[in-house]
Amino acid sequence: MRRWDHFDYEERDGVATLTFSRPERLNSLTFEIYADIRDLTDSLRRRNDIRVLVVRGRGRGFCSGGDVDEIIAELLKRGTREVYEFAHMTGECVRNLREIPQPVIAAVNGIAAGAGAVIAAAADIRILAASASFRFLFTSVGLSGGDMGVCWLLPRIVGLGRATEALLLGGKIESQQAEAWGLASRVVPDDELDAAVAEYVARLKELAPWGLAMTKEMLNREASTDYSSAIELEAFTQSLLMTAEDFREFHSGFSGKRKPEFTGH
Repeated sequence: MRRWDHFDYEERDGVATLTFSRPERLNSLTFEIYADIRDLTDSLRRRNDIRVLVVRGRGRGFCSGGDVDEIIAELLKRGTREVYEFAHMTGECVRNLREIPQPVIAAVNGIAAGAGAVIAAAADIRILAASASFRFLFTSVGLSGGDMGVCWLLPRIVGLGRATEALLLGGKIESQQAEAWGLASRVVPDDELDAAVAEYVARLKELAPWGLAMTKEMLNREASTDYSSAIELEAFTQSLLMTAEDFREFHSGFSGKRKPEFTGH
């Protein structure tokens, strides 16, 4: 397993955990952290032994976005091509989170702002501590509210009207409001966040890995296709999975009155 120097990383019992670990900077991101997120998530595409990815932050916040000193100040010195390459890299981080076969859980405590808010939004499941909040603050720093694909992603989570408000104004979205909007899958007291995440992880690990992966694939692809094409795509996908070993294992377990043991085959 490769060592990741710019955040904490652990693999245990089929679960990978990425922990932003700059608590003194509210886990703000650097060029190196972005690059490691991109490379780690890309490597998970080929890891059948990893069933779930959890993303969390150490200390008082999840992730406060790009570091003002280490990224923003540096970008002002760069030319258009170099800035584009950086922006493209940050987008790859989010695209990988959406496209890897493993379900992604964001465990959000404290602030998730800017790129941190987008990374959390890109997760499949977002579990928030009561202290958590989101801020899509790009317009507050003179940029477009569209960053890292969030103008595609956020309206599909909370609806166009709410996404427009959040991305134009960049205001704070408290945990209860996030839950009401559908931006939070669940809100729990701060001291119950780890237990809630563990509960979701356990439930996901009981399910067929390939079935979960293809569910993510369908959600991504069908967001930009017509209804008739979606019907055909799902028919092809289900035909594939109905001939896979996990489907047979379900039937065997059901018939034998035992819990199926899915392997992703």
